[in-house]
Amino acid sequence: MSTQETVNVTIWNEFIHENKSDVVKAIYPDGMHNALKKNLEAVNPNLNCRTATLQQPEHGLTEEVLANTDVLIWWGHVAHSEVDDEIVERVRQQVLSGMGLIVLHSGHFSKIFQKMLGTNCSLKWREADEKERLWNIEPSHPIMAGIPDYFELAEEEMYGERFDVPTPDKVLMVSWFQGGEVFRSACTWQRGHGQVFYFRPGHETFPTYHNEHIVRVIANAAKWAKRPFTRLTHEAPNSMELEPVPNPSKEHIVDANQ
Repeated sequence: MSTQETVNVTIWNEFIHENKSDVVKAIYPDGMHNALKKNLEAVNPNLNCRTATLQQPEHGLTEEVLANTDVLIWWGHVAHSEVDDEIVERVRQQVLSGMGLIVLHSGHFSKIFQKMLGTNCSLKWREADEKERLWNIEPSHPIMAGIPDYFELAEEEMYGERFDVPTPDKVLMVSWFQGGEVFRSACTWQRGHGQVFYFRPGHETFPTYHNEHIVRVIANAAKWAKRPFTRLTHEAPNSMELEPVPNPSKEHIVDANQ
């Protein structure tokens, strides 16, 4: 029996392409979220995955679901604007209080990713069925465990620099594309008490989430980003003194004119 701790993962997906495109449905007949669930749990049985989609009440991200989520995985593309702002803020507060967030591929333009990073998160792109070579530049990082020095995807959508994000805490992988561009494809940030990981590959018309190395990176990231605890940060409490202070009863006056 494994002695590793269970990681409760919620996989969120728009679940739109799979219902509208025969090409996508042939690759992910039950949706990308269910393919990821199956493949991630096969790589690491300690990942306890549930799924949620845009179409569900509260987008499947109720207070109860998020409170019991250690890591949220997010895939979005064509419906970023349809995600309710109240749910986005709910997710943001959970990340700040400790929940891990993994954003995949076109989720770079999601409301939650932009809100966590505070930038446009824009980039160059091209869809031309070209080869992608991903270089592992931080092999000692836990997310890169078991990943070779490089691996290739025969076909993927190109994302190119400049990627408009704050300087990452760590850049773990750099992609090279057949057309010549490069991209920071695996990046980490800490926001509040939560860890954020962005992983570039995953265009819906290619079987990227069936690739063993891609799945292992995401599985490793889920373990790495696991919620360490829940500590709310949305308030600034008045702190009681630990030792005697000169004027403990002094009134706090806020002058709006200053």
